[in-house]
Amino acid sequence: MVVGGGIGGLAAAIGLRRAGWQVTVLERATGLPVTGTGLGIWPAALRALGALGVGEQARRRGRPQLGGEFRRPDGSRIASMDMRKLIRRYGETVHLITRPALLAVLAEALPDGVVRFGTPVTDLAGLTDRYDLVVGADGLRSVVRAGLYGDRYPLRHTGTVAWRGVAPVEVAVGGETWGRGTKFGVTPEGPGRTNWYAVRTAPPGWRPAAGDLAELRRLFGDWHDPVPRLLDAMTPDEVLRHDVHDLTPLPSYVGGRVALLGDAAHAMTPDLGQGACQALIDAVSLAECLGAGVEVAAGLRAYDQSRRPPTQRMAVLARRAGRLGQVRHATRLRDGLLRLALAAGPPG
Repeated sequence: MVVGGGIGGLAAAIGLRRAGWQVTVLERATGLPVTGTGLGIWPAALRALGALGVGEQARRRGRPQLGGEFRRPDGSRIASMDMRKLIRRYGETVHLITRPALLAVLAEALPDGVVRFGTPVTDLAGLTDRYDLVVGADGLRSVVRAGLYGDRYPLRHTGTVAWRGVAPVEVAVGGETWGRGTKFGVTPEGPGRTNWYAVRTAPPGWRPAAGDLAELRRLFGDWHDPVPRLLDAMTPDEVLRHDVHDLTPLPSYVGGRVALLGDAAHAMTPDLGQGACQALIDAVSLAECLGAGVEVAAGLRAYDQSRRPPTQRMAVLARRAGRLGQVRHATRLRDGLLRLALAAGPPG
């Protein structure tokens, strides 16, 4: 039983079926989403999609990222992402794809009836009594994780709030602009559409008194193009806002016949764009570790040993990158550190 029909859950279902398992996915939503923001799928995650047999479909639904620049609010450049370096190192670049498109690719690889929509899970105990394996792919506030650990490893607020959405404006190349404790990012989605996101420092539960769109225009309205054009094209109901959290590191991603993956195991800040990517890699690793003839307990130990160290390192790096973006005063030092980090190369 896979709990959660998001990216990690559907990928796990595909991988486990290919490894010989009979799989059911329980998803609380009533169907696949038709709207959603964009994702950057890095080379390692593209390889994971290839291992699931859907790599080419995902590439066709998306588009290669041509580059990206980091700028200051006045438009001056801090640094550029060298996608040629990424291609030389890993053989290909990042591919941009919307979340709904990627979920559709994954869902199409599963037979009808595998995913049971509109079926929330509220308790882990009833599943472990009935299934040889339970996979918790149920996200940031995982019921499966709570069943294993209770509240011993809570979510941690990062000191930031984020907005995101899609605007009916076309930009050629994506990137981020860093202000003082603020950040605005864009990624092209396709003709006439651009994904955007914005971040500012804020305490838990903070809400802008004048409303989200008014706050965005106050913070970013005088920044360089295309930020004002995007803001002008937005309507209040198209703006999503949420506090940014990550997860206290877990001592194990497995317990008994239960495995956690994706945000349920290692929810990280979005600063490196690795959440969906790591969930895909988790899913492939889990399926590989639980192949034919492998005893479940041994396979789960191997999965934990394979995935917990690299994902927890990635979460630490993402948190540090997020803190760098919260700098309000030593911006020259911050910009220098950002250039050094990009020179070292992005996480493949």
